[in-house]
Amino acid sequence: MRLFLSDLLVPDSFNLFVCMCVSFLSDDATGYGPVFEDQPVETIYPEESPEAKITMSCRARANPPATYQWRLNSQNIDLDGDNHYTLVGGDLVISNPIKNKHVGNYSCVATNDYGTVVSREAGVQFGYLDFFSSEEREAVHVKEGQGAVLLCAPPPHYPHELSFRWILNEFPIFITLDKRRFVSQTTGNLYISKVDSSDSGNYSCFVSSASIAKSVFSKFIPLVPLAERPIRKYPADIKVKFPDTYALVGQNVTIECFALGNPIPQIRWKKTNGELPSNHDVSMAGAHLHLYNVQYEDEGTYECEALNSKGKDWHRARVFVEAFPEWTESINSTEKDISSDYTMSCVASGKPKPHVQWLKNSYRDLRFSGLTFKDSGMYQCIAENRHGVIYANAELRVIACAPTFEHNPVKWRILGAKNGRVVIECKPKAAPKPSFSWSKGTELLFNSTRVLIWEDGSLEILNVTEADEGRYTCFAENNRGKANSTGSLSITEATKITLAPSNADVKVGESTHMQCAASHDSTLDITFVWTLDAHAIDFDREGSHYERNLNGGSSGELLIKNTQLKHSGRYTCTAQTPVDNVTASANLVVRGPPGSPGGVRVEEIRDKSVHLIWSRGTDNHSPISKYTIQCRDSFSQEDWRDATTSPPDVEGNAETATVVDLFPWTEYEFRVIATNTLGTGDPSSPSPKVTTLEAGNLSTLISYSVYLQPVQPQYYYGRNFGYIVAFKPRDGYEWRKVTVADPEAKHYVHKDSSILASTEFEVKVKAFNSKGEGPYSLMAVIYSAQDVPSKAPTSVGARALSATEAIVWWLPVTQHTVEGYQVRYWRKAEDSETSSQRVVVSSRENQTRLDNMRPDSHYLIEVKAYNAAGYGPPSQHLQIYTKKAPPSRPPKIISKKLKGTSVNIAWEHVEPLANESTIDGYKVLYRQASKSTGMLFTTGKRYIDLPMHKDGDYIVEVRAYSEGGDGAVAQVRISGKTSIKYQHNTFTKMYEDPFRGRN
Repeated sequence: MRLFLSDLLVPDSFNLFVCMCVSFLSDDATGYGPVFEDQPVETIYPEESPEAKITMSCRARANPPATYQWRLNSQNIDLDGDNHYTLVGGDLVISNPIKNKHVGNYSCVATNDYGTVVSREAGVQFGYLDFFSSEEREAVHVKEGQGAVLLCAPPPHYPHELSFRWILNEFPIFITLDKRRFVSQTTGNLYISKVDSSDSGNYSCFVSSASIAKSVFSKFIPLVPLAERPIRKYPADIKVKFPDTYALVGQNVTIECFALGNPIPQIRWKKTNGELPSNHDVSMAGAHLHLYNVQYEDEGTYECEALNSKGKDWHRARVFVEAFPEWTESINSTEKDISSDYTMSCVASGKPKPHVQWLKNSYRDLRFSGLTFKDSGMYQCIAENRHGVIYANAELRVIACAPTFEHNPVKWRILGAKNGRVVIECKPKAAPKPSFSWSKGTELLFNSTRVLIWEDGSLEILNVTEADEGRYTCFAENNRGKANSTGSLSITEATKITLAPSNADVKVGESTHMQCAASHDSTLDITFVWTLDAHAIDFDREGSHYERNLNGGSSGELLIKNTQLKHSGRYTCTAQTPVDNVTASANLVVRGPPGSPGGVRVEEIRDKSVHLIWSRGTDNHSPISKYTIQCRDSFSQEDWRDATTSPPDVEGNAETATVVDLFPWTEYEFRVIATNTLGTGDPSSPSPKVTTLEAGNLSTLISYSVYLQPVQPQYYYGRNFGYIVAFKPRDGYEWRKVTVADPEAKHYVHKDSSILASTEFEVKVKAFNSKGEGPYSLMAVIYSAQDVPSKAPTSVGARALSATEAIVWWLPVTQHTVEGYQVRYWRKAEDSETSSQRVVVSSRENQTRLDNMRPDSHYLIEVKAYNAAGYGPPSQHLQIYTKKAPPSRPPKIISKKLKGTSVNIAWEHVEPLANESTIDGYKVLYRQASKSTGMLFTTGKRYIDLPMHKDGDYIVEVRAYSEGGDGAVAQVRISGKTSIKYQHNTFTKMYEDPFRGRN
């Protein structure tokens, strides 16, 4: 909401604030309007309180001191006519409060000559907790093994927040809560999942109200377990069901779930539209789910599942996340010239969206026909939604006065560099804004190609020479009067680079240097500052790599030792005096082994080959000559080994390769390593694990799975080296033998249609060469493969998480031979079923995440179980649609401002394209420049305040996020010391003579 103040006129009869023109914004200047230092807060008065009074606080800083008035439910309180009320300073004291008279919302009004402000409202309520009924409670009889619920039924009370415990037999013996017993902190009821004989006794509900420091307890309830043999078992039955819950951003929330059943049910939590928030915790044996520091993305449907061997039950409800009003743009105290234009602006965020209204001197006033002295006063902006109210206060003062240089005269001595640019500031206090003119000596100056009088009164002179030296006077005049101020300009020799740095090219680990020398005016001090890519070099922190070689006062050579890849970039030498500065730059190229490739993934999975795709890493200034593909399988447990590829040599310009000679039905992961003429770089991160397809009819397969370390060639001891594999059924007598001629073979597969599944076999192996056979190895026991699963997974469900990810779940197949599940997914119209993507999970899982999907696409999904024998039948095809793509354009960083010990980063709103998801907010990653992880913040605003670190460089990454995922990133670098320490103007700086005033 904005207020426009324009078309200002000065009434002849109104002369307030005309005499003086000084700032009112500090306490030691002139007077100022009220500013609250203490405001009333929500108060609960215990009805049984021994102190028969309520104190509502209010204190405002003001000059002259403020007077105070109080309101109850927006009506002024008659302090003189009601002996219950007393004003002590600004505090309101209510003596002997009466419930039906003094309950309500109170606000404090502070007034002085400059205006009136109203405090936030604060409620007064009377707190109470009645006693339980004196009637006897009926006994509860329950069979052993069944569940029991003892009702608390707390007595009337206020406020609503209570805590509950249960007494067993006598006070203060409280029952211990565990996975079998639970007390709801919502209803107070005691739940026992299955009763046993030890539960016999008398129970009392113990209720406490922390707000009024009072506790009461109920009459005892006898619990009588009834013996039953055998004890029956019952399926899980959820009795404590959390309702739809509203939470505010930043709050902590606890939701409850508890079930009866025998055996004792296990409680599990999940979020149906994604994973549980990282800021969650589970306690009370699973009955409590805590969400800490709740954020908007935590909103959703939460599910509690109770499970035992007899059955399961589940309950779902939503958690809604809303927000208290918060200012995103607020008002500040200011003074404005008579006849000037001014806009007041207040913008608040919150959920629901807050309603914004204005008060002037505690009255609503939005009618401005023109700004006059009468518009001076205290303004308040109020934002309100159902969760609360916030206030922003500001004083607007309209001023008028003749120009005066008393507090800000023209500088007495100004220095300028020859042939440079000089700006002499002229900033008198004046209202309305004055007109300006300048003179040099007795000569009046006018705008020309070399001399310019700015709109704010400053005088700019270009290409200054010694002829420009002299006394300069600024004249300021408005309809209230006029004034002038004079300063003296002296011209110094310009600073010049005499030896500039040169481009350099080195290898990692080598050293080099950058030269820099300058001439300058002998009366001035000179310093040299070095930057790398516009960031000042910290010689204390990086002394192992950087060193200054100061050969006299006019040289600042830079030594760079043991160069690393991070030292590449543009180096700039700045030679600066108090008057001017000049720069010279050169590039340093550090060449080294390539960086690691990224995004390694597997496509086109076959029985003995896969197609591998990756993205190029940095070549670090030396072209990549080749790639090496490595693989690792799950059987051998060996380290990484070089894989066989087709073609055998993977060229440096490739980003794809086919890996061959793999084993069927084997889980693999792959990585890629780049090499150039300077060495071999680090390997990529491993690809997601994939399993090659089965080969042949595996339902009739036994596989020799005792892997051997192949005999090294030096131990072949002859030609024609190989292995003899002998095997027989465990209860058989005749050994069957096969010859494996490959000396590097690691396993043998035998097929026989007459072998039943899971038949036990004994296996042994020996080596041979052209001279004969060696001894057999120790015997091993293996089993033939099982039959494939005969059932398909059921109740398959899926949901898109983003533009490229989805989650799929199913009910497990109950056959005990199932070893895992394969999920296939493909686009219905664009892809063929044979080119589908695959994910494999173990039998312990009944859900998985699908990735590398295309945005805004129609997908088909199927799930099937597998074991060593192969795949079972697929589930029915499930259809889902992925979300629209996240925003492709990064936020535009529009400002980076220091605010005390923090830095404020602001950016423009990202407008999504037609094929992109709506923006939900922004994610901000704050990390050290040398690290990839850091602190992650989410916000609905278009700015953020971050703590300013004293040393080291930090990166701020800002990206929009949507239901389609995270968008493109914008980066800004923050330097701890240097961002403040070095700020070089492109024009000549004003220099106050350090000897001014000395005799």
